[in-house]
Amino acid sequence: MSDDFPLGLLFGLLFLLICLSAFFSSSETGMMSINRYRLNHEASSGDSRARRVLRLLARPDRLIGVILIGNNLVNNLAAAIATVLAIHFFGEVTGPAVAPLILTIVILIFAEVSPKTYAAIKPERIAYPSSLVLEPLLKLLYPLVWLVNALSNGLLRLIGIKSIEGGADSLTRDELRTVVHEAGTLIPHRHQAMLLSILDLENVTVNDIMVPRHEVVGIDLDDELDAILTQIRTSQHTRLPVFKGDINNIIGMLHLRNAARFLSRDEVTKASIVQEAREPYFIPESTPLHTQLLNFQKQKRRIGIVVDEYGDVEGLVTLEDILEEIVGEFTTDVAGQDQEIHRQDDGSHVIDGTANIRDINRALGWKLPTDGPKTLNGLILEHLEAFPDGPACLQIGNVRMEILEVRDNLITSARCWQAGRAGRQRQA
Repeated sequence: MSDDFPLGLLFGLLFLLICLSAFFSSSETGMMSINRYRLNHEASSGDSRARRVLRLLARPDRLIGVILIGNNLVNNLAAAIATVLAIHFFGEVTGPAVAPLILTIVILIFAEVSPKTYAAIKPERIAYPSSLVLEPLLKLLYPLVWLVNALSNGLLRLIGIKSIEGGADSLTRDELRTVVHEAGTLIPHRHQAMLLSILDLENVTVNDIMVPRHEVVGIDLDDELDAILTQIRTSQHTRLPVFKGDINNIIGMLHLRNAARFLSRDEVTKASIVQEAREPYFIPESTPLHTQLLNFQKQKRRIGIVVDEYGDVEGLVTLEDILEEIVGEFTTDVAGQDQEIHRQDDGSHVIDGTANIRDINRALGWKLPTDGPKTLNGLILEHLEAFPDGPACLQIGNVRMEILEVRDNLITSARCWQAGRAGRQRQA
C-alpha cells in the first residue's frame, strides 16, 4: 500500500487524523467541563454560541455519542495508516508490533493529555468553536448516533438509569454557600458576607434578634399625662408601643410623626394619643427571619411585637433589625458604641450579663453558641449548670469568662477574652 501512496501523503493523513483526534478529545472535555451557570447566563443574555452549546448539552448521550464515534473512527484510521508506515520502515514482522506502541505514545501526548488538559482549563475556548462542527456533524451522523445510543441507553436502563436528559442545574443552600465562598475576588468580600447572611436568614428566628421585653421603651397610659408628653418629645425612637399598666396589654404602636397632630392642640388627652396609635402587629417568636422579612413587606409594617405561644410579649423586632442581619450594623464601631460591651486596656471586654449573644458575636467576631440561651447570663448559667455563689471562671469554646458581679440571681457582668490573647497580657 505504501507503494501505491506517496509517503508524504500518508504522513499528512496521519497528522490530520491525529489533529482530528485531538479535536474530538478536547471537545468532549470542554463540553463536559464548561460552567453551566455561566453558560445559562450568557445564553439568557443572547449569546448564540452559548445557546448552541446548551442545545448539545440537552442530550449528553447524543453529544458523547457523536464525539466518540468521530474519535474512534479517526483513531482506527490512524492506526491503519501507522501500521502501513511501520511495515514500510521496520518490515512486515516488526512493523505491526512497533506501530501500536509509537501511535499510542503520540496519541496519548498530542491527542489526549495535552488537548484535554487545555480544554479543562479553558473550556469556553474549546466548547464554543467545537460546537460549530459538532452540531452539523450530529445531524449528519444522526442514524448511527441513534443506533449507538439506543443500545447504550438500553444497558443504562438495566442498571436503573431511566432519564437520559441533561439534569437540571440547581444548587442546595450549602452548595450555594460554597460557591459564594469560592468566588474569591469575583465577588467583593463585603458582598459575599451579605449573600451568606441572606442564606442564613432561614436559620435565624425573630426571637434571636428581637429587643427583649425588659429593654422595650413604650408609653404606659397609667403614667401621668405630663410624663407621657415629655417622653414623646424626648424619645430617641420613631415608634413607641402604647400599653396600659403592663406591656402585655398593648393597645397600639405610635409613630412620633403622627404625634404632631395632638401635640399642636391646646388640650391633649390620653384618648387622643390612643387615637393616633396604629393597631399592633404581633409576630410568633419562632418565625424565621426570611419569612418575617416578606411579612413586613406584605403588611406594610416596619415593627412588630414578638409573642410566645401563650400570647405573652417577649419583645419587639423591626425591619432594620433584619436588614442589619444582612448588611451588618449601621454603625461603624459596634463594640465602641455598644453600652453593654466595654473594651479594657488588656484586650479583654467587660460585658453585661443581659447582652445578646448574637450581638456579642457580631461586635467582637466571636463564635459563642447561639442555638440555646440568648443572653450571656443564660449561656454562663447553662454551662455552669448551677447558680454561682460568687465570682467564678469558665471557658466556652475559645472564649474565657470571669464572672465579676452577681446580683438578684442575675450575672450582671463578666470579663471575657479569647484564650491565648488577653490572658497573656494580663499575666505580663
